[in-house]
Amino acid sequence: MTSYDQQNNTVELTLQREDLRMKTKYAIVFICIVALVIIEKESNILSRVSDRLIQRQMPQQQDFSNITQKGSLMALKMLLSRLSGTKRDSSNYSEEEEEEQLDDSGTYSYAGGHKHVLLLATTRTGSSFVGEFFNQHGENMFYLFEPLWHVERMLTPAAEANNGTVLSGIYRDVLQGLFLCDFSPLEKFISPSPQDHVTPSLFRRESSLSLCEERVCSPVIRDVFERYHCKSRRCGPLNLTLASESCLSKQHHAIKTVRVHQLDTLQPLVEDPRLDIKVIQLVRDPRAILASRMVAFSSKYHTWKAWAQNGQVPEDDEEVKRLKGNCDHIRMSAEVGLSQPHWLRNRYMLVRYEDIALYPMQKAEEMYKFAGIPFSSLAREWILRNTQTTQKASGIYSTQKNSSEQAEKWRFTIPFTLAQVVQRVCGPTMKLFGYRFVNDEMTLTNKSISLLEERLFN
Repeated sequence: MTSYDQQNNTVELTLQREDLRMKTKYAIVFICIVALVIIEKESNILSRVSDRLIQRQMPQQQDFSNITQKGSLMALKMLLSRLSGTKRDSSNYSEEEEEEQLDDSGTYSYAGGHKHVLLLATTRTGSSFVGEFFNQHGENMFYLFEPLWHVERMLTPAAEANNGTVLSGIYRDVLQGLFLCDFSPLEKFISPSPQDHVTPSLFRRESSLSLCEERVCSPVIRDVFERYHCKSRRCGPLNLTLASESCLSKQHHAIKTVRVHQLDTLQPLVEDPRLDIKVIQLVRDPRAILASRMVAFSSKYHTWKAWAQNGQVPEDDEEVKRLKGNCDHIRMSAEVGLSQPHWLRNRYMLVRYEDIALYPMQKAEEMYKFAGIPFSSLAREWILRNTQTTQKASGIYSTQKNSSEQAEKWRFTIPFTLAQVVQRVCGPTMKLFGYRFVNDEMTLTNKSISLLEERLFN
């Protein structure tokens, strides 16, 4: 056989192999297309089956409901794209689409699954007000208000002896259980202990619309519920088993807490593959926090009030050290979040209370978008009603306020002497969050001078 004939045979064999490869490839593509059509046609059936499975789950079981039909479609579409020889060009995808298709760990992210929001704050930062943004979302949201109160109440003395390490771990474990709709870890800390998973003692139960629904009320008081519609505390004892079932039936979950002080302790929680957690850290001007606490917790802040009267503050006092420690914890947590470590990438958002007070609707939309949850009309209506009211607030925990006025109110209640102390011990924290210092009382009380720097954090 001549050299020419050998070359001819080689080319022919190559073409045959290429033809076979292309036929195989198109066959696989066809199978994928058929699979997509079948999934789309059967979506309603799959959805109903998924809902039934969720309803039957026990709280301690893993929640795999986030592996939804939308996720299956996404995976098949990406496989189809790869098999058809189309390269993924990042310039053709928005950031949101990139996140939806592939997360940082290289696994598919099922955007149609449960969303979990953890709102972190400290006392008197407006967290009750901001928590309502999610509480008012509607029937598809399960919101819990300060469930860790029970843990802190029972374990704080012992935890202080261990520098808070033990307490931080317990906080994390309880939060994990609650996000998975398992109330059993929390039950251990409720006092008096629940009987048959029923308790009348859950802290601020009425602050969660999800815990005031008919389905979570004990059967013996259903008639009471029908008369009062849970507009007050008359819903009766909380059935935690029913609360768990209600939680499992809802697509989105949010928890507000002021008791987690170190963000890095939450890494195992955020990395739990059963959860899709987004952390929102709410901060506020430390001078405003002190001013608010002196009003809200008058008996605990009598020392600060005495200092305000005599104008002298011993900065080596334990109260001042405690203030500095609080500021340091807030700053260090924010520094962890803003540094975007791998486990927090695209999962952390820093929000200033002052920005929310000035632009509540805009900031609420940003938080909802970050969490991957639709911004409901119910939440919008609540924000409109409760950020422009002219009525006087009914109490220190009231969420019905003129939010723009609240942002500046503290400047007229805190003595300049105390503001100076805060600036000295919380200076690094104020600089990180963009709060301007004041050098005299006139500047402090001049509302035409903004103490808020323009700052983008995320």
